[in-house]
Amino acid sequence: MTLWGPTLLAADRTRFRLWAPDRDAVTLEIDGAAPVAMAREADGWFGVEAAAGAGTRYRFRLDADLAVPDPASRAQAGGVHGWSVVTDADAYGWQTADWRGRPWEEAVIQEVHVGTLGGFAGVAETLPALAALGVTAIELMPVNAFGGTRNWGYDGVLPFAPAESYGTPDDLKALIDRAHGLGLMVFLDVVYNHFGPDGNYLGAYASGFFDADVDTPWGGAVAVETPAVHAFFRENAAMWLNQYRCDGLRFDAVHAIGNEDFLDRLAGELRAAVGPDRHVHLVLENENNDADRLTSERYDAQWNDDFHNVMHVLLTGETSGYYADFAERPAERLARCLAEGFIYQGQGWPNHAGEPRGKPSGHLPPSAFVSFLQNHDQIGNRAMGERLTLLADPAKLRAATSLLLLSPQIPLLFMGDQDGSEAPFLFFTDFQDDLADAVREGRRREFAQFAAFADPAARERIPDPNAETTFVQSRAVPGPAVAEWRALYARLLALRREAIVPRLKGARSIGAEVIGEGAVVARWRMGDGATLTLAINLADASVGFPEIADPLFVLGNAGAPGSFGAWIEH
Repeated sequence: MTLWGPTLLAADRTRFRLWAPDRDAVTLEIDGAAPVAMAREADGWFGVEAAAGAGTRYRFRLDADLAVPDPASRAQAGGVHGWSVVTDADAYGWQTADWRGRPWEEAVIQEVHVGTLGGFAGVAETLPALAALGVTAIELMPVNAFGGTRNWGYDGVLPFAPAESYGTPDDLKALIDRAHGLGLMVFLDVVYNHFGPDGNYLGAYASGFFDADVDTPWGGAVAVETPAVHAFFRENAAMWLNQYRCDGLRFDAVHAIGNEDFLDRLAGELRAAVGPDRHVHLVLENENNDADRLTSERYDAQWNDDFHNVMHVLLTGETSGYYADFAERPAERLARCLAEGFIYQGQGWPNHAGEPRGKPSGHLPPSAFVSFLQNHDQIGNRAMGERLTLLADPAKLRAATSLLLLSPQIPLLFMGDQDGSEAPFLFFTDFQDDLADAVREGRRREFAQFAAFADPAARERIPDPNAETTFVQSRAVPGPAVAEWRALYARLLALRREAIVPRLKGARSIGAEVIGEGAVVARWRMGDGATLTLAINLADASVGFPEIADPLFVLGNAGAPGSFGAWIEH
């Protein structure tokens, strides 16, 4: 039995439950019907059965002045402050019921923002082109309900309910159904470390959902060790995997959860809930570089920020902020990243007062790391949201893209990368009144430490997150060299599919070395015994690449600035 959310018992009858340990009484309000007192149950729960079928609008009355939506609402009418809606999880007629997913080694992932693409139906329209290009998976940034009609994704407050402005639950299922029909996996980004600032009512009746003694950037930590809270997230994750048939989840910023037991237990519960007949993949974002979590029975992989950060330094020369941790000897750091996964494996990092970060990762397969040149964070957290197409030399960016797509690590693209998009991806919200002012001013204060925005007048140029124009500007339109970029991606992804993926399972690094100021060569023993060699030069002077008679792929003049080479030897 699920603990959270409504359970449809019959066509016209539903069981409702709410965990409200801080309250003595809770009333169920059904739109158009008389209110119903909920019975107190054990451990702070309230429950009641009522005449209600799919489509029924309901909420919980806590007192005369406060009625709240169901925190496990499956759909909303009127936003996060409005009515929750009963849904029938089994009503959608799947066209791809026999889909079992794809092995992790086949993953080539594109991260997409549903809102900027026009909702669930808009994303579905982009899928045929992605599949034809060679992408094998899309990763949806968080889709759960948030305050307002637009949000960059990480201010959600109702984790079970797809955002009303994106479409209905069945619209999301239709998107996933279409993806599966095209051979595409669908991953979903879920946020279990915090709730957004608009529409989170949990503190009004379940203060124990949070731990005020453990501070995070968003306030008290989520108390995942509490049984009801653990069940909330377990049931949420299982819903996406089983009812929506997602092929995997990416868990946002689990270092802010700070509970390894929760992560391990959750992974085991989810794998048991799905069963052995499907390929389902669990991926972490974890600033702690905790290699111990990356095992076959726990998590398949981790987003590797180290790869992005050192590549960004090599491509742009930027060394401010967290890039300072990668500014010294960046080619040496890239070599370690290609050979061992994490760059920081227990060393102190300057941005955190020299505190040690990470654990040894050289024993892990390369597929335990998701690499990327751009993602929502690394673009959206820039004041002006610039992409690498505006920050890096085009030849060097093409070489970096080649490394990303032919490396044995799992590649992640950001929407628009394949089109050479030059459009920004900005931080955008749709808050009102004092909250809108606080978010706008907080965003501008955040960049006061950077020389370019030290002057208050300069900070006024940072786009207002709440302005609709900020959202509109964040749509990924093709860049002026779209044909060239698409051709490069198509060629590289075909090579990956034909030459890398069949050999990827069982691949292991056999080392990487610096061959120039910004140049590296790395080698892997692939699963079939062949040796894969990749060489890249991101410096301004030529270097010597390995000489092999029959290269798999060479970009530019081998060894020249902005060149890349790939070789397979049997």
